[in-house]
Amino acid sequence: MQTIDVGQITQRIPELIEQTINEGEVVITQGGKPIVKLVAINQPTKKQRLFGSAKGLIKLSDDFDEPLDDFKNYL
Repeated sequence: MQTIDVGQITQRIPELIEQTINEGEVVITQGGKPIVKLVAINQPTKKQRLFGSAKGLIKLSDDFDEPLDDFKNYL
């Protein structure tokens, strides 16, 4: 994340836009205090999960819903 003062923005707008797209975000400051955050709109999104892609990977035993031996005294 880069920070830049308000007074330097007009000279470097194309550079800041390119940097925001490639590296994430730029914080604009005034008097050393952050006032604006410049972020790219088209951030890379997470890969869409495919329904059913884990089929066959999970196995449940026949007695998975039976009470555990440790809790028989409480039932």
